[in-house]
Amino acid sequence: MKIFKYLFCVILFTSFSAYAQDEEKVERQQGHTNQNKFKQLYDEFATPNMFRTGSGAPGPAYYQQQADYKMDIEIDDVNAKLYGDETITYTNNSPDDLRYLWVQLDQNMRARDSKTPLIGNSGIAPATSSSRAVKSYLKESFDGGFHIEHVKTVNGKDLPHTINRTMMRVELPKVLKSGESFSFKIKWWYNINDHVKDGGRSGYEYFEENDNRIYVMAQFYPRMAVYNDVEGWQNSQFWGRDEFALPFGDFDVNITVPADHIVDGTGYLVNREEVFTKDMMKRYNKAKKSYDEPVMIVTQAEAEKTEKTKSKNKKTWKLSAQMVRDFGFATSRKFLWDMMAVKIGDKDVMAVSLYSKEGNPLWEQWSTKAVASTLKSYSRLTFDYPYHKAISVHAPMGMEYPMICYNFGRPDKEGNYSDRTKYGMISVIIHEVGHNFFPMIVNSDERQWTWMDEGLNTFSQYVAEQDFGEWYPKALSPNDKAYPSRRGPAKNIVRYMGGNQDYIAPIMTKGLNTYQFGNNAYSKPATALNILRETIMGRELFDYSFREYANRWMFKHPTPEDFFRTMEDASAVDLDWFWRGWFYTTDYTDIGIKEVKKFAVTSTPNDNGRRLAEQYNRDPKSLVYFIEEGDEGYDDAIKNMEDLNNLPTVKEYIMDNFTPEEQKEIKKAPKYFYQVTFNKPGGLVMPIIVEFTYADGSKMRETYPAQVWRLNDKEVNKAIASEKEIVSITVDPDLETADVDTTNNSWPIEVKDSDFDKFKNKVKN
Repeated sequence: MKIFKYLFCVILFTSFSAYAQDEEKVERQQGHTNQNKFKQLYDEFATPNMFRTGSGAPGPAYYQQQADYKMDIEIDDVNAKLYGDETITYTNNSPDDLRYLWVQLDQNMRARDSKTPLIGNSGIAPATSSSRAVKSYLKESFDGGFHIEHVKTVNGKDLPHTINRTMMRVELPKVLKSGESFSFKIKWWYNINDHVKDGGRSGYEYFEENDNRIYVMAQFYPRMAVYNDVEGWQNSQFWGRDEFALPFGDFDVNITVPADHIVDGTGYLVNREEVFTKDMMKRYNKAKKSYDEPVMIVTQAEAEKTEKTKSKNKKTWKLSAQMVRDFGFATSRKFLWDMMAVKIGDKDVMAVSLYSKEGNPLWEQWSTKAVASTLKSYSRLTFDYPYHKAISVHAPMGMEYPMICYNFGRPDKEGNYSDRTKYGMISVIIHEVGHNFFPMIVNSDERQWTWMDEGLNTFSQYVAEQDFGEWYPKALSPNDKAYPSRRGPAKNIVRYMGGNQDYIAPIMTKGLNTYQFGNNAYSKPATALNILRETIMGRELFDYSFREYANRWMFKHPTPEDFFRTMEDASAVDLDWFWRGWFYTTDYTDIGIKEVKKFAVTSTPNDNGRRLAEQYNRDPKSLVYFIEEGDEGYDDAIKNMEDLNNLPTVKEYIMDNFTPEEQKEIKKAPKYFYQVTFNKPGGLVMPIIVEFTYADGSKMRETYPAQVWRLNDKEVNKAIASEKEIVSITVDPDLETADVDTTNNSWPIEVKDSDFDKFKNKVKN
């Protein structure tokens, strides 16, 4: 091992010199806290306890509250009002005594005295449209918000209550002790908003040509807030962006609408035979056995006929749901209705779509198939979908609730649609149906941690989109070999990651307070998880750990720490550096090649070698010399280049130290030697993925784990010994790491056309 003895001498000499220089310094640098990117996350994480363990699983004392609802709802279709009367039974499973309850009144965000419009920036533009001017300065604001008629005990006694914007505190007649339940009644009404004109997660869309509405209803009832071990009452106000934290419970809801309306929503339709016609029942029973194509329950011809008449009678649809965190429903006389069965585990689930004729032919072709595909993909990633149906409803926006979601995508009046419209519709259906898993079942706190809802779901959406493209290739456009996902691939987040730091926030930020909400809450966490799956952990380890997290926390309330800890606990992969960089900072990836040095190997001494040999009292002929390109002796060494094991000193060492049998096992020695210096102008720690191209055209890849940066966060050197001559080196050849600057990723440096040059060539051609 004479080579290594020589290298040891060089290192020893260098270290001694540095120590001597340090001794001469009078002024010393000040100390610093541990800024290493691989520092464990103990400071950021809460201490494990009986409620949540260090492994990321629920602890032996974990608890969650339960809120059960019985409701009678009526839609006044003439005046677009909703009337409701509910009884809430709240069960205190916590170890704490409760003196009051908090109820969410999310519709109050739309009240005339709402503070929501006051927290945004506003200004006066040099010019604006007449409609915007009227809406902004002349039209009285919409009279939304809950009108609470009473809050009473089930015995009819008034309960003191205080409304603070979107939250209502209800005073209890006596302390609610652990294990006890309390029932109370709320009666209310509100004006339903036109969510096409005024926006919103729910409301109605008005069709003037036949004076009809499609209602997609949510946040329509006073809902219990979450009480948990992490923060007590989650009573953070609803400003309009951050979504919801809700306890699980059982729902029995009676929905009274005009008799010619079609209704579907969360839960089992318990009076199906009362509200269905005989033809609808026959079609429904057929749909339960149809696994390939949807069956029409209400046809377009029937819907077009119904929307021309308005019944003055009423009909009540009764829905019952168990172990859900929320409730939504849709109703209209315009609805077409189709269904098909999809096999999930050992049971059948109904994939369902409700849409108007304005959605055809697009919706009839792809909506229900997208629902079915999503259930299969997400069930593979997490757990078998536990509910009996999943509904996609045609609406001007995307929003989700247990078993039902509202999705956009509409052809023009002639029924024509672009690829963008088609892919947009399929993607939003996959995304919103996917929300059944995150956060409707894995019930994270959307008000605090938007990414645990949107980010995990957008990652899963990416996987499901790719599945959809494989399972339904006819849905793809001729030029698309795979589904063109917008979010998920690393290259798609580069512009955001490399953007203006003044307008970027860490993922671990409350959604209301983030810049670029879509990138922060959806795209970046989805991309991070995709990189974790494909590049850092590998699919097998990632998928096992992701499933473990989903199964541990289905029908429970996880925190970010529960997710981070579970992913490490189930994989034996230390990921603190990854969570810290991607989730707690706004660092970005930029890894490049700073320098490449070529070396020739020889046993012929040069002047530098003789000086070193003399300094350490070694025979110059006993050493192996690595001569850098441009130094004395390099040209001769290259001209007389030999394999390392053919050098006389190496041959001698092998003969003296290895048996004949061991000598046969010595691998073919390299001829070419390189020292590559990788640098990291970006702050984000990532693996170094390198592709080497040889003179014969062949290629080889090497991935240096992220831990290669653990002792030097700026640059690292790697010695490369090769049998073949390397002619080029590329970092991150497949754009896997979201590297924001690829101009430093190649050796020799690639000269690329600027955007202006590309434009000139395009014009010229």
